[in-house]
Amino acid sequence: MATSSYFLISALLALVASQVIASDPSSLQDFCVADLHSPDDFFKAANLDKPRDTMKSKVGSNVTLINVMQLPGLNTLGISLARIDYAPLGENPPHTHPRATEILTVLEGTLYVGFVTSNPNNTLFAKVLNKGDVFVFPGRLIHFQFNPIHDKPVVAIAALSSQNPGAITIANAVFGSKPPISDDVLAKAFQVEKGTIDRLQAQFWENNHY
Repeated sequence: MATSSYFLISALLALVASQVIASDPSSLQDFCVADLHSPDDFFKAANLDKPRDTMKSKVGSNVTLINVMQLPGLNTLGISLARIDYAPLGENPPHTHPRATEILTVLEGTLYVGFVTSNPNNTLFAKVLNKGDVFVFPGRLIHFQFNPIHDKPVVAIAALSSQNPGAITIANAVFGSKPPISDDVLAKAFQVEKGTIDRLQAQFWENNHY
């Protein structure tokens, strides 16, 4: 009987623990400001209505993120916001957010967007979005946005389910790491000659988040 009770209690504890791990814990108070010296915890004059410069980016996009680092009142609230500007034929290249799901809406223009599921299927879910359309990128999956129009810019707003979602741009991480990943490793992974990897690693892999 004692053994049965032990296993029952262990099973219940495991179940409770799995529920706790599956989602962020609830806040213990109304809010918890991250910067005690901030003049205004819940407001920022971010000028998100103003166009951003996309010309200085090699990929033709500019991501303006408002997270807990810019708005201390977001601490523990599990949300952040980004304005994304795309030049004609510009893109927000394949990337992931290690701590967030993203929902995006197009304010002006047209975007080709998509995400790829995890192994082994690697299924692409993609869509052409027009003004007012909404698309969801599930957390941690590789996704992208591309402006297919050669003479018109695009503006979008994205909400993310983390106060600090993070971003890992795939090309930057693979070919622009410091120190660099061995070209033997990457040549084998991509099934190309090492010279191709060396040329890619020699490029300047910039960040389009400003």
